[in-house]
Amino acid sequence: MEIEVTGVLLAGGNSRRMGEDKRYLVVGEQTLLERGLAVLRSLFQQVLVVIAQDSPPLDVDARVVRDLLPDCGSLGGLHSGLTEATTPYIFVVACDMPFLDPAVIAQFTSRRATADIVMAKLAGRLHPMHALYGKRCLPVVEQMIRARQLKIQDMVSHASLRVHYVTEVDLLTIDPSGRSFHNVNTPADLAVARSLLARVPPSGQP
Repeated sequence: MEIEVTGVLLAGGNSRRMGEDKRYLVVGEQTLLERGLAVLRSLFQQVLVVIAQDSPPLDVDARVVRDLLPDCGSLGGLHSGLTEATTPYIFVVACDMPFLDPAVIAQFTSRRATADIVMAKLAGRLHPMHALYGKRCLPVVEQMIRARQLKIQDMVSHASLRVHYVTEVDLLTIDPSGRSFHNVNTPADLAVARSLLARVPPSGQP
C-alpha cells in the first residue's frame, strides 16, 4: 500500500458530450466512479475525490472535497488535490477512465524520486489525467490559474519542474494497446469500453 502518494480521482466534470452524468455510467458491473475508486483504494492508503463546486454531493467511501477555485477545469481539480493532500505526491486520474491498471500506475509512482511530474507521452500526445504530481508543482499551478492559462499540459514546459515521461516502450509488456488511457466522453466511447470489457477483461479489474 502506497503511503507517500495520495490517489486523486477528479469527478467534477459536467459531461456535456455524454449528455448525462458520466460518474454513474455502468461498465461491467460497476459505475465508472466505482471502478476508478476501487483501483485507487487498492493502491493508495489515502484517496481523495475532487468535485466541482456546483456538483451534486457524492456518497462514496473516500474523502470528497470541492474545488477550492471555481471554473478552472481539470487544472482546478489538480490544484485542489495538491492543496488538500497530506502526502508529498498525488496520482491523478479522471473518473471516466474504466481500464485503470495497477501495474501501469506503478510505472508512474516508481519514478517519483527524480521527478515532479510523471506523465505519459504516447504517440506524441501527453496524458495529464493519468499522471503523478509532486507538491513542488503547486506554485506553478497557482501561477497558471492566475494567468488563466488552464491547460495542464503546459506545466511540462516550466523550467522549475522535473518531468519524466512514460512512453510506449515502458508500457510494452503491461498495456501495449494503451487501454489504461481510454476515456469515456461520448456514447460511442461508452460502447467501445463495454465492447472491450466484454472481449478481454483488463488485468486487475473486477
